Amino acid sequence: MFEYFPNNYTWSLAVMSALNRGGQISEIDEACRPLREIAGIKALHGDQTQQRAWFESWMKLAERVERLGKADEEAKHPLSAGRKYIRAGLYYLLAERMPSHKDPRRLEAYKRGIEVFERGVKCRREPVEYVEVPYGRHRLPALFSKVPGVARPPCVVHFDGLDVTKEIIYASIADEFRRRGIALLIVDHPGVGGALRLLGLTSGPDTEKPAGAAVDYLQTRSDVDTARLGIVALSLGGYYAPRAAAFEKRFKCAVAWGAIYDYGKCVEDRLGGRGEPSVPGYAEHVNWVFGGKDIEETLEIVRQMTLEGVADKITCPLLVIHGENDRQVPLWHAQRTYEAAVNSPDRELKICRLADGAAEHCGADNSTLVVDYITDWVADRLGGNVAGA
Repeated sequence: MFEYFPNNYTWSLAVMSALNRGGQISEIDEACRPLREIAGIKALHGDQTQQRAWFESWMKLAERVERLGKADEEAKHPLSAGRKYIRAGLYYLLAERMPSHKDPRRLEAYKRGIEVFERGVKCRREPVEYVEVPYGRHRLPALFSKVPGVARPPCVVHFDGLDVTKEIIYASIADEFRRRGIALLIVDHPGVGGALRLLGLTSGPDTEKPAGAAVDYLQTRSDVDTARLGIVALSLGGYYAPRAAAFEKRFKCAVAWGAIYDYGKCVEDRLGGRGEPSVPGYAEHVNWVFGGKDIEETLEIVRQMTLEGVADKITCPLLVIHGENDRQVPLWHAQRTYEAAVNSPDRELKICRLADGAAEHCGADNSTLVVDYITDWVADRLGGNVAGA
């Protein structure tokens, strides 16, 4: 993986997230160059110093790119404005990624990021509808990516992971699904995005519940073939998607984009200094995501998040795709998930090797390779209609 900060995996991962989703390298360098000297600080309060510096530098970049977008919009050039707005929205969300959730500036950056991103999508006239998925007394924020020219395409429900949002998912994979004739419902489910930040909904083991709510919502739409539905999720979604498919039988295929067989073990390893963290302040972050008042309470929740006794209930096709050099989640999680899914009629374990690329966590070193593989695999199972064919 290209490591802009050789001594800071977490920051380098965020840089690759920007590059994989349309960020411009000169703009990214503008935000990151001032951070080089403090990237490896290990002092007592170094973490807070780093988080503040990252946030301020990326906010400055996002504001500049948004300003350029406004100038284009005022000049009646909405397509140019939209491209800049989408990039600015991404930069705001990457700024928001680093500070503590207790920092009020984080929520402000999140709201600004999703607002600017939405403005960009609308300026670009992309075939996207902002929708809400009824979930108990709440409504989960979601993006519905359409397939122009196809009356009733198959559709994939896409869940997030531990620390991403529907906008980041959209920027990485929606267009490739659309080109293959597959609609996409990207949901900020409990524990992530707007569900966590705006509604206060935390995550837990039973992800088939929000997944089932997403299917219920899709069944109200006349522009989806609800006999051809799948679910994809990345990172912590390597638990979410297989779990959902095991108990929600309306899914006809499932993809674990980066496997997690035993999330309790993952969290324990990370707290013990084994494996790289995706975000700073890891213990505080998982407490926030799972609603634990302390790490002991959080551990009680995440130890229930295992595919043991669950994966064998998956009865639809299953793809488990994992990087050989994943420094966050060891490869054995993928192997165990595949081995346990004994009742899947069409299961596949795809290991992305160092020799080919996409070998880091969820293919962070080259996400195009993983996205191509996933979207082709799903299209083969759900019968996508490739645009232009």
